[in-house]
Amino acid sequence: MAEGAAEAVAERGGGSDSGAGTLERGVAPIKSQYLTTKEQFHEFLEARGQEKPSLETKAGDPGGCGLAGPEAKRIRLEDGHIGDGQTDEAAEPREQPQAPKRARGQNKGRPHMKPNHYDKNRLCPSLVQESAAKCFFGDRCRFLHDVGRYLETKPADLGPCCVLFETYGRCPYGVTCRFAGAHLGPEGQNLVQEKVVQAPRVRNSLDRALQQQLRKRKIHFEHAEQALRQLGKGRLPGPTLPATVPEVTGAEGALGQDNCEAQQAPWGPGTPPSSPKQTCGPLTDEDVVRLRPCEKRRLDISGKLYLAPLTTCGNLPFRRICKRFGADVTCGEMAICTNLLQGQTSEWALLKRHQCEDIFGVQLEGAFPDTMTKCAELLNRTIEVDFVDINVGCPIDLVYKKGGGCALMNRSAKFQQIVRGMNQVLDMPLTVKIRTGVQERVNLAHQLLPELRDWGAALATLHGRSREQRYTKLADWQYIEQCVTAASPMPLFGNGDILSYEDANRAMQTGVAGVMIARGALLKPWLFTEIKEQRHWDISSSERLDILRDFTHYGLEHWGSDTQGVEKTRRFLLEWLSFLCRYVPVGLLERLPQRINERPPYYLGRDYLETLMASQQAADWIRISEMLLGPVPPNFVFLPKHKANAYK
Repeated sequence: MAEGAAEAVAERGGGSDSGAGTLERGVAPIKSQYLTTKEQFHEFLEARGQEKPSLETKAGDPGGCGLAGPEAKRIRLEDGHIGDGQTDEAAEPREQPQAPKRARGQNKGRPHMKPNHYDKNRLCPSLVQESAAKCFFGDRCRFLHDVGRYLETKPADLGPCCVLFETYGRCPYGVTCRFAGAHLGPEGQNLVQEKVVQAPRVRNSLDRALQQQLRKRKIHFEHAEQALRQLGKGRLPGPTLPATVPEVTGAEGALGQDNCEAQQAPWGPGTPPSSPKQTCGPLTDEDVVRLRPCEKRRLDISGKLYLAPLTTCGNLPFRRICKRFGADVTCGEMAICTNLLQGQTSEWALLKRHQCEDIFGVQLEGAFPDTMTKCAELLNRTIEVDFVDINVGCPIDLVYKKGGGCALMNRSAKFQQIVRGMNQVLDMPLTVKIRTGVQERVNLAHQLLPELRDWGAALATLHGRSREQRYTKLADWQYIEQCVTAASPMPLFGNGDILSYEDANRAMQTGVAGVMIARGALLKPWLFTEIKEQRHWDISSSERLDILRDFTHYGLEHWGSDTQGVEKTRRFLLEWLSFLCRYVPVGLLERLPQRINERPPYYLGRDYLETLMASQQAADWIRISEMLLGPVPPNFVFLPKHKANAYK
């Protein structure tokens, strides 16, 4: 019996037979003609889809192999051995078998090679950027300066077309581009299409002068320090009455900015934020008179589909995919406030916004009022967003043990200072994302939501699970319905287990202002279309491959078309594929819709590509990436970020 079937039997608490037509608890109900076994599934993929093996012999297997699910998720046995590497003693039958432990959390010890390490002989940036008169690094430069030698070791081009060259009219990576044949002239010069040249469509980039000021700690946060002084003296800034909470109103303030905001000049080396701002019109008194809460821009997203901030997978190319399928509101990945204050390039990259993101916010994580308030003031002056969200839902130990994420729910004094302080220095609405609580049976959200409303939050989002629960049980939408009343009149968005338009309809019946979609968008980004059109979309494997191809194009446009950019795009594609493989096509299901807590058993799709996309082995995900981005570099290894995302 396969390990997956044994695990399913252990979950049911019995050893009853399971034929091909039996519906197991926690297993997606796939039509019997598509079901197969682990051995036949991988034989079919190895045969490259030339011939479908017969399923009749295994359909009535009394041992339950006909409906055997994937192998246990990297099970670690009691004796310390991994599921695939069991010893002879572990293989022997025991009188009292112990249930194996489920793999949870992150693969913290996974092999990780930075994308720039794949390119051993890197060309000097002064040669790539042709405009440079001399090397930036002088005699200390460790890069190659011989273009001919670089071309001798450079891998072959991955394709005839360069996305950057076709989109912007010029590829900034020149000879290092992995599609360089599309834009190199006969003498190796980088060609330019004058008619197509346009500015990049991404905003909120980190200015070099601002980065230097942050690293040297030369920026003064006057408004933040004033708010913190008031908090320290017990004078609480921000609204104190529910009537002053910004209500969800018309869309006139959702996207636009007033003239004063348009006149704000970016912080430069000669103009620190503490100095008077240069304006193109009359001198403003914004530094003296702060906006009252009722004068802030209002957030109108009631009834809209909100794509959750997703760490790692919620990158800008993925958000562009979701926007194309109908997502209304997008939010950047969780950014750590201390890293932003230090000017870290990788952290500021999480704040970038594409022009198609018409309603966009950023999410901040922090544990202390001073850093969060200063970071809020910094972002208020430097980036263009429609709202700022506080992460009070992150469950991982790295954040929780430092007092951030879910830990703030138990630190109400610090939580209050963070919300009031940030609300004081921000000109845009402030939102908060929370969970039901920290412990599984100790709910705190219904107590915190009225306080958040009084502290000045414009909107809250509630994930219907606790930190301790993680994803082991379904989201508690009955409790979310109770919290809607507690939060009123502040709008409350609900989040958890939405994978179909029926799920979204049931969620809206609880009275929430809207729904936030997280894992459902990772499993099928076309979910937004299904909800808006109220239908099930039996999307074909070729259409799904086209979505992945568009993602790679967006990734090359965002991360670059050189070796480093290609491998970074591949890495994020593989992380996304670790979720996409859980989707079961509509035409294969015995009943609709698929539920998010049901794992798919082994099945053969309607064509080879559909079967390949159903594989839950990292090697098959790499094969899909090679269809889109060419062969992987030598010694390439990939292991997904989360242990439960790959079966071994």
